[in-house]
Amino acid sequence: MNERIGETVSKSSMLASVELPADFKLLNQQYRGLVQALLAEIDLLPTRVEVAPTQTGNFRGFDPAKFYIVASGTVSVRYADRAVYLLEEGDVLLPDIAGSRDVEAAVFYGSEAGASLNSYSALEFMQQVFARPSTTKLWTRLLVTYSGMMLRLTAMQTQVDVITTPGFALYEPDEIIINQGERAQYVFNLTSGLADVLVDDVPVGIISPGEIFGAMAALTHADRSATVRARSRCSVVKVPTSQFTELIKSNPATIHALLTDMANSIVSLNEQLVQQRGGSGKTRSDTQGGGES
Repeated sequence: MNERIGETVSKSSMLASVELPADFKLLNQQYRGLVQALLAEIDLLPTRVEVAPTQTGNFRGFDPAKFYIVASGTVSVRYADRAVYLLEEGDVLLPDIAGSRDVEAAVFYGSEAGASLNSYSALEFMQQVFARPSTTKLWTRLLVTYSGMMLRLTAMQTQVDVITTPGFALYEPDEIIINQGERAQYVFNLTSGLADVLVDDVPVGIISPGEIFGAMAALTHADRSATVRARSRCSVVKVPTSQFTELIKSNPATIHALLTDMANSIVSLNEQLVQQRGGSGKTRSDTQGGGES
C-alpha cells in the first residue's frame, strides 16, 4: 500500500493528503515483507489478470472469491464514490466483506492507468494458510499489521481539510509528458521510470522516481518552460494546478520536497552549462531554475 494513501503530493509519492507518521511507514514495510513471506509458503500457481483502465465499478474479471496480488501498476480502492487509497506492486487485494449486492455499502476496485494482477482462489489460499501453524501465524501478523495501518490512516485523514483528486497515467518510451510552451494544467510526480527534460530540444536534466515536476509553471501561471519526455516506461501521478496551490499551503512536507527538487535541478543544470561553456560565463540557472517546467 502506498505510503501516501489517499489524495495528495509529497517527495516519495503523490497519493495522500497528509504526511503520514514514521510508524505508519514502518508498518507498511513490515506488511510488504509479510505478504512476500506468506506467498513463499503458499504452493499455488497464480492466474494473471490484466486490468484495463477503469475508474468506476469493479474491473472486468473481478471475482470476490479470489485474492489478488498487484504485479504491476496501481489499483484504486473506492468507497462511497471516493478514492480511499491505492494498492501498488506487492499489495494484496482482499474481497470486500460487504460484496456488491448493496452498491452504496460496497468497496469497488479499479485502475485509471491499468494494472496486472496475480489471482488466487481464496478458498484454496486459506486452506493452505490454516494447514500449518507457521502460515497461520504469518496470516495473523499480516492482518494485525494491516489493521494498525488503517487505524493510523483514519486518524490522520480526520485532520485533513484540503483534499485533492489525483490522476494517474502511464507513458511509453519517447512519449511526451509535458510540452514546452503549453499551459500548465497539472503538477506531476514520477512514481517509476526515468524522464528527460529538454529546453528547445536540448537535454538539460533527468527526472527520477519520486520527483515532483511541472510545479514552476503552476505556481507562476506561466507557460511550460521545458518539455518532459519519457526515457523509459513511466508511471506518473498528477494533481490539478488549482488543487496543488492549496495543497502546498497546508502541507509543509510538500514544500520541502518541491524546494529540494528545484535545488537539485538548478545544480544539475549549472554543471551542464559550465561544461558546455568551458567553465566561464554566467549560467542560465543563475537567473532561472533548471529542469522545472
